[in-house]
Amino acid sequence: MISVDTVYQRVLAILNKENRGYMTPQEFNLMANQAQIEIFEQYFYDLNQFNRAGEINNEYANIVKNIKEKINLFNIDDKTLVYSINSFELPSNLYRLGTIIYNLETEVEEVQKNELLYINASPLTKPTTQFPIYIRTENAIKVYPLTIAEYISASYIRKPLQANWTYFEVNNTPLYNPSADDHQNFELHSSEESNIVNKILAYAGIVIKNPEIYQIAEAKENKKITQEKS
Repeated sequence: MISVDTVYQRVLAILNKENRGYMTPQEFNLMANQAQIEIFEQYFYDLNQFNRAGEINNEYANIVKNIKEKINLFNIDDKTLVYSINSFELPSNLYRLGTIIYNLETEVEEVQKNELLYINASPLTKPTTQFPIYIRTENAIKVYPLTIAEYISASYIRKPLQANWTYFEVNNTPLYNPSADDHQNFELHSSEESNIVNKILAYAGIVIKNPEIYQIAEAKENKKITQEKS
């Protein structure tokens, strides 16, 4: 986890050092969450890329292992799904769905909706409680056979919580308030702190219409990416 205040103060310090203006808490929170979700989503593209290239057999320089470590911070196992009108509701914080399990022991296989008619047409492929299947809709899954309404659980990757630099005002000056109920630090791996700062600065350069800030932040981020992937 990364302190939202540490990131905010670093961003402000760099902007002030360059005499590039001030970023309000509202602006920071918007850019901070855009930066966090962008970094988070990149994990899955990078994992796919490095999986194809093959793992490096080194305990600390294994990039695939390191990416998985970052993703696993958001892994949820054995989440019981709520049954509602012939389907099971998916969690609202779902990002990537993993394995669906029936009664703690049987994996439920996913099929496409257009395959269901053919699967049900043959006694050999028709789903049973020993070999259940499911189709996914936008916010739920339908499990077959339809008599199954007992216990369905899921493993999945959840979305990061929204980072929020909370504050109270004294003489129109925002003062950090970590005790606020809606306060939230970044949930990304601690190694991502500089990456978050650079991305926020890049967004700040666009907002304050200063291409120099954007270019500096972009250059730092590109350097980091090049080091990671070389």
